[in-house]
Amino acid sequence: MKNIFQAANISRRFIHVWNRNYVVYRKIWLVNFLVPLLEPLLYLTAFGVGLSTFINKVPYRGGELPYIVFIAPALLAITMMYNSFFENTYASFVRMYYQKTFDAMMATPLSLEDIIAGEIVWGATKSVIATAIMLVVVSLFGLVQYPAGLLILPLAFLGGLAFGAAGMVFTGIVPSIDMFNLPIFLFITPMFLFSGTFFPIEALPHWAQVLSQILPLTHLVDLCRALAAGEPHVGLLLAALYLLLMFAVLFPVALTVMRRRLIH
Repeated sequence: MKNIFQAANISRRFIHVWNRNYVVYRKIWLVNFLVPLLEPLLYLTAFGVGLSTFINKVPYRGGELPYIVFIAPALLAITMMYNSFFENTYASFVRMYYQKTFDAMMATPLSLEDIIAGEIVWGATKSVIATAIMLVVVSLFGLVQYPAGLLILPLAFLGGLAFGAAGMVFTGIVPSIDMFNLPIFLFITPMFLFSGTFFPIEALPHWAQVLSQILPLTHLVDLCRALAAGEPHVGLLLAALYLLLMFAVLFPVALTVMRRRLIH
């Protein structure tokens, strides 16, 4: 990531943007704390406890998993995606368009690249915070094996960078805040449903299985499941590389579209 930032000519001043968002976050910490605390309880109760009475075990990678064990890591992956993507779409758009925070920051020594980098890194940080809270809840159910489960936290940062960069690309191109419904419907919702989250990918038709491998959430879910089960393996490096490549490709795109929007 350091090399990516250096190539984009980003200075250490981006941390000031991160800190500004962190200060605001602390003022409303209770709301931000309650959502990742209560959300897994609702999902685990509704799906893990409710559906598990009908679905005892599901096939997964040649074996079988209890349904609640199957979905718990997926909930962590979904949290990583949602927190960074929504932070760098709706929240970033509000700061840019309505609050004029970006305009104010550009009147300082901060460059546009510093501002966008700070926003995306903050989105990734929110993913880590929310994931950490949810990880505690899920662990209380005995659904995460340690010490491998601790690697879920740095994974949350990587996933947050990837989906945060994707969110910032959309922030740079949507004409109004209402138009975020389109990328959510076309980009986020299909991943939420067809990335091996609530049912195995093997249950899909072959063409859909191939298509699901293109979706970044699929790889994030696979990583979370392996780490939560305490079974990391070398093959997961390809999934991590996919997310890193996603960030490396989308981050320069985000800088380009935001520069066109704010300066040109």
